[in-house]
Amino acid sequence: MRYERLVIESGDSTLALDLHPKLTVISGVSRVERDGLVNELVGALGSGRSGVHLELIDDRGTRLAVFRPRGAQHRVVNIDAAQDVTDRYADADGRVDLLRPAGLDVRTARSSMRCGAADLLTSSERHQRVRQLAQLNQRELWAAVEEVTRAQLQLDQEAAALGSSAEDAEVIERIEARHAEFERHQGRSEQVRRATYLLAGFAAIGVVPAMSWFGLVAAIPLIVLAAAAVVTSIVCWRHAESSRTHEHDALAEAGAQSYLGFHIQRVNGLLSSDQTRKRLLEASEAQRDALRRWSIIAGTIEVEWVSRHRGEIDAAVRVRNDVMGSGFLPNSRTEHTEAATELAHSILARLDDLRQMGRNGETFPVIFDDPFANTEMELRPALFSLIARASEHQQVILLVEDADTAEWARLEAMTGELSLIEPSREIVELPNSSVELHTGV
Repeated sequence: MRYERLVIESGDSTLALDLHPKLTVISGVSRVERDGLVNELVGALGSGRSGVHLELIDDRGTRLAVFRPRGAQHRVVNIDAAQDVTDRYADADGRVDLLRPAGLDVRTARSSMRCGAADLLTSSERHQRVRQLAQLNQRELWAAVEEVTRAQLQLDQEAAALGSSAEDAEVIERIEARHAEFERHQGRSEQVRRATYLLAGFAAIGVVPAMSWFGLVAAIPLIVLAAAAVVTSIVCWRHAESSRTHEHDALAEAGAQSYLGFHIQRVNGLLSSDQTRKRLLEASEAQRDALRRWSIIAGTIEVEWVSRHRGEIDAAVRVRNDVMGSGFLPNSRTEHTEAATELAHSILARLDDLRQMGRNGETFPVIFDDPFANTEMELRPALFSLIARASEHQQVILLVEDADTAEWARLEAMTGELSLIEPSREIVELPNSSVELHTGV
């Protein structure tokens, strides 16, 4: 949606604002006057008062005129087709409301469409993630995305070839690890058992002669040795049994009762091939390695999320490069560069939100209300240029008070890419508000 003209009747005076399809800068307006303008611009879309008329182009390219004459029925006309389309926008009481089809009211639309300096300081988690990723080395970032994606695809292919799934690889590997642990403990237990059996046997045999020849004192070391051998054997046996239990639990998770039965059950004999099993486990290990490297680069952000938002990340990188390479920022003041980059991301985030604000994805203009009032002067030119470029895809109305912005807009207006509205001597009072708007072009 784009505004074309806003007309406000106030007694014998009429205020007409012709708005540029891309960017309109209205300069020299105070805080109170900006409040009044925002109320009129947003209120004209709702079921506003009589005497406020509007011409606009909707998302389908249809030119509409909204007439709200005093003492007469309000109407909406399709200008191109010369057709009355009031019924599409009238509520149950017959009041014309262009926000209602989009599922919005004036209050919601005002809070969303108006963006001031304070609004640019807040952003959602999605926009914070995008900014975070935009600051990374993009070559490393996307190479890591490709590596993880490729490793996952290879794992899926190996699993599919076995009639299994990628998740089964983890189960298979856990079973293999438990089985290897069990075999290791079992082998050690057998060795210790044999050794301690012999040691305990010889010690027990020697107890009787020792007691006969040297008394009970001489037999005590042999008794202790035999007991220690028995305890050692029991400990090793318990370790083996514990490993057996862990293997059994892993097999039970896979729905099998034995290691051999697991191989037969999972892949109908194919998995019993060491070569086939090795390929699947290697693919699983490669995927884990890729995910470990990814976590070093991007932390806990999911690879799938990054892939889905690549367009936003690329745009954020361009914004960052534009701001840092604009020539307006002193290279020695890194904190200024970061501040400008943060504001730039917030601007694009707000524009993005308004591109699909309505229930059917309708696009609405954004009204920047002196957004850089608290921003240092040296940062503003780059940010204004960013807004001008963004207006190629979405209408922007910029309300400012300072003369420096007006000077920038005056020069840019010569190219026809924006229009500048500056105050003149004539004073018009906006109806139902204590606002004085100085008009003129």
